Amino acid sequence: GAIDQLAVWADRVGVEIVKGREGGDPSAVVFDALKQAKEKNVDVLICDTAGRLQNKVNLMKELEKMNRIIKREVPDAPHETLLVIDATTGQNGVSQAVEFSKITDITGLVLTKMDGTAKGGIVLSIKDQLNIPVKFIGLGEGVDDLQEFDLDQYIYGLCKNLVEG
Repeated sequence: GAIDQLAVWADRVGVEIVKGREGGDPSAVVFDALKQAKEKNVDVLICDTAGRLQNKVNLMKELEKMNRIIKREVPDAPHETLLVIDATTGQNGVSQAVEFSKITDITGLVLTKMDGTAKGGIVLSIKDQLNIPVKFIGLGEGVDDLQEFDLDQYIYGLCKNLVEG
């Protein structure tokens, strides 16, 4: 499952992981991770809320609870909240961003599956409606395939068919 995938990636990149059991309370995992991060004086803690769906009320309430725990334990956190959107999702990505922004302050987007034919045009609507910038793009499944967003490259990719035959 998703937890096993995260564990594999943590091992590949050489970082510790705090994980719960499948179907467990995600807020308890966040609490444990925050506690360990403070005890070990960790500089960066990434909380992956894998699989939150904007149309699933209980999952969105869990996200609210996780945010409350984070703010209680580290009052000036979270410092960054990234919404991961599949570039192939089309306009559903806009509704995802709208619904998630009602629950948490999204500071940026990660646009995945940009290595295929998807152009990720939804980010233009999201930026226009919610003023959320794109921070990273996913270009595959390798360790180095998550890259900082390059606006010039993105615009070229959207428009290259206009200038090239």
